[in-house]
Amino acid sequence: MALFGMFGVPELFVFGPLLLFVPIWLMLRGRAKRFGYASTAAYLRAAPRGDAERRDAADLALRGLVFCMLGVIFGPLVLVGLIPLFYGGRKVIYASMGLGLVDDGRQTDA
Repeated sequence: MALFGMFGVPELFVFGPLLLFVPIWLMLRGRAKRFGYASTAAYLRAAPRGDAERRDAADLALRGLVFCMLGVIFGPLVLVGLIPLFYGGRKVIYASMGLGLVDDGRQTDA
């Protein structure tokens, strides 16, 4: 009760998703370090290199999908779910197309 007395419902819709971005970013940063990438952005841009990364990409896409489905009930969660859904889905598509085999960072055009 004190939380809702201190913050109104509109503030919760604005600050709630912003507070969820921090754990998602920390999770992605941990995954980037675990798979040996120099930065989180490099991890998000890269195509999956091995089976563990492919499973991780599918897991990331499914987590994003769950957040988006929860966003049907609680609107701001769609904004939070779009980030892992986009990056995880992109990695899954890259892996299914076999693009991880030629991803060496030296290509400038596709």
